Formats: sequence, C-alpha cells, structure tokens
Amino acid sequence: MVLNYDSVVRGSVAKQVADSIREAILDGRLKINERLPTEEELARRYGISRPTVREALKRLAAQNLIQSKRGPSGGTFVMRPDPAGLSGTITAAATLLVGVGAFDIDEIITARRETEAICCRLAAANHTQDELSAMEAEIALQSDSATSDEEFCASDVRFHRALVRASRNGPLDLMMYTVIEAFIPITNMIVVRMRERQQVVTLHRALLEAIRGRDAEAAVAALEQLLDYLRAMYSATLSARAARSAG
Repeated sequence: MVLNYDSVVRGSVAKQVADSIREAILDGRLKINERLPTEEELARRYGISRPTVREALKRLAAQNLIQSKRGPSGGTFVMRPDPAGLSGTITAAATLLVGVGAFDIDEIITARRETEAICCRLAAANHTQDELSAMEAEIALQSDSATSDEEFCASDVRFHRALVRASRNGPLDLMMYTVIEAFIPITNMIVVRMRERQQVVTLHRALLEAIRGRDAEAAVAALEQLLDYLRAMYSATLSARAARSAG
C-alpha cells in the first residue's frame, strides 16, 4: 500500500484526508479488500488527531469505499465500489439541482429523450422475460383505479428502471441512475395532477410491446410520444398555476 502522508493544509482536514485515501483507492494504490492502517497509525502518519481520522473514514464509508469489520481479523477494509451507492450520491446532488431550478424542463426532457432512446434500442435487442414481466406488473398497477397518485409515480419510476435494466448494459445502467431516480420523480411531482393516467398507461404499453417485439424504432417512437406528452402536461401545469396566481 502506498499513501501520501505529506502534511495536509489546515481547514477541512478530514475532507483532505478522505480525498487522499479515495484517490489511492481509485487509482489502484489501495486494492479491493486491503486493510487500511489503524486510526492511530493514520493519525500519526498524517499528523492529525484520531477524531479527524474518524471523520475522514466516515466520509469514505458514506461513499461505499470502505467498510469496518469487527473481531480478531477485523479492521477497516477497501470495498469494491458499489454502483448503486455511488449513483445514489450523484442522484442526491441532481435532485437538489433540479429542486433549485438549475435544470429546466426542456433540458430534462432532452436528456431523457437522448439517453433513454439508447436504452430502448438495446432493450429491444437484449431484454429477458424478467424485465418484460416487471414492466407488465407496473402497467397492471398503473391501470388499477385504486392506485394512489404516490403509488402511480413510484410505479412509473420502477417501469423505466426495468426498461433500463433490459438494455443489459452495466455502464449504461449506472449512467441512467440519475435520470431514473432524480429526473422522473421530480417531473412526476409537477405533472401528477394534470396528466391523464390512462394516456401514460397507453404509452407505457406501446413501449413495452415494441420492446417485446424487438422493434427498436417503434420503442423509440413510443418514448418520444410519452416525453412529448409530459412536456405538454408540464406546460399546462405552469399555465394553470399562473392563472390561479393572477386570479
């Protein structure tokens, strides 16, 4: 194991130490399942206090880069980076950015149109029955009049999550995590009262049947219809809000 123990600049010392160890993990100087030095040894080598080391390790654990194990053979070990954990960090940041208006609806729809279209093409070629069954189950739930608005929105996310999984492409699945887990819920929150559920269900079914039939272009066309509909509902929602404010 090779780490740079040069003294760090005072300030956010814990962050600097965490960044130092993180870089060592990402560039391969620290290997998967390798044990880190003890807190006492890290404190001595970095020239900092043990509470500061502890805070740095908490930062790394929150990023799913290290894990502590108890017992005689325990200690703090380097973990294999978990895509869901890493994506969750990105998604939280993206949700915040959307919430404060850093991205407008046109950017979000365009991002979905371009990236999810790739998933549609790959899903048409690579899907398994498991993904088709998952999408069918969500359409059945969405078609049930007893399904609440909250459940409908959650089902919408799961439907598109299954579509992405059907691409059978790990890097793409990772890239799409933010789109599915941040952009779709935010859009749903805005248009939930304006959209017609049956219209969404109809377009979801068209998308599913195109994928089932391995018709990539029909799947992309169904996706584009769905996104055009969501954009229209977003505009209608904003108009309704403006009218209420003016009244």
